[in-house]
Amino acid sequence: MNLIVRAFKQLVGLFVEDGTLALLLIIWVGIAALALPRVPINSSWDAVILFAGCVAILVENVARAGRRD
Repeated sequence: MNLIVRAFKQLVGLFVEDGTLALLLIIWVGIAALALPRVPINSSWDAVILFAGCVAILVENVARAGRRD
């Protein structure tokens, strides 16, 4: 049983190395999906806003990792 748990953790680690990055991106995509249709702006800006939020999360994560090392 312990072998199965370790194998599963390693498999998940292949796709999600930093849990906070993945969690923040999932939360941001959810917020954007719920909020952007309700905001009175041209819908062509939705992708730009989604991308900018993802980049901001990535930059914050890299900065935090740089301070850690």
